[in-house]
Amino acid sequence: MAKKTLLPAESPFSSAKQDVINVSADPSTPQSRSPSYRLAYNDFDFMMRDELRPVRLQLELLKPELTQLEHAIQSTVVIFGSARISEHENAQNALLSAEQALDANPSDPELQKNAAIAQRVLDKSHYYDEARKLGALITEEARRFQHSMIVVTGGGPGIMEAANRGAADMGGKSMGLNIVLPGEQKPNPYITPDLCFQFHYFAIRKMHFLMRAIALVTFPGGFGTLDELFETLTLIQTKKVRPVPVILVGKAYWDKIINFDALVEEGVIAECDRQLIRYAEKAEEIWRLILEDYSVNGSNIT
Repeated sequence: MAKKTLLPAESPFSSAKQDVINVSADPSTPQSRSPSYRLAYNDFDFMMRDELRPVRLQLELLKPELTQLEHAIQSTVVIFGSARISEHENAQNALLSAEQALDANPSDPELQKNAAIAQRVLDKSHYYDEARKLGALITEEARRFQHSMIVVTGGGPGIMEAANRGAADMGGKSMGLNIVLPGEQKPNPYITPDLCFQFHYFAIRKMHFLMRAIALVTFPGGFGTLDELFETLTLIQTKKVRPVPVILVGKAYWDKIINFDALVEEGVIAECDRQLIRYAEKAEEIWRLILEDYSVNGSNIT
């Protein structure tokens, strides 16, 4: 007689979902209506208590992890960058509006500043195009080599949107790790819906950025981009994560914003820390640097 295999459906325990259904059918009495009678995992007020923060942290780590396992995602290329760098047409329209406002009141210093900033944002709009090209290139190469590698972004507009959009251009999947912010960030429409996650905790979100990362690509950005960049550099420096290529896009921008050489000269980082960073300008160059790193280290992402 063949040995019988116990399937998950034959588990002797009732499912958590079924127990929620069973409880909902209980007669309405003072006892059954009491908050204390609710199943703990189905009690929203209980789950939102401050004392349950450790449980919520665990759930926020686990939910995206299980979903990625279900989608067989093995590796990711993480793309960071400003939510405020839009494609050329939108940036040009924003500059036009700023200039029109300035024309109406040319002596207003605030309007002068706004117009100057709008011009600089327009000057950076080509980064949107490069992020879109990079998202497409990574997706195309992953498909060509039958590798389960996908693009991951912070899920918002700007550079993040561009990278997700590039993956969508190729008909591929991409991931977005959104964070709840007061009226600022909503998921862009190019993220694969099943891989669009929402986080409350920045720390857990940043863990997911790095858990499957084979490279980190950072386009020009502000506080959020800098936070994510330095988090990654710190974890690599302290050997908390395996080394991955860290590629800064737009050397002129980054040299203006961060003086890494001064950090070495001041003795607060070592020369080897400085070597963690590489620069690129174009999508094709970024991809070449990623491939070179894995060739040098004896790995093969193809």
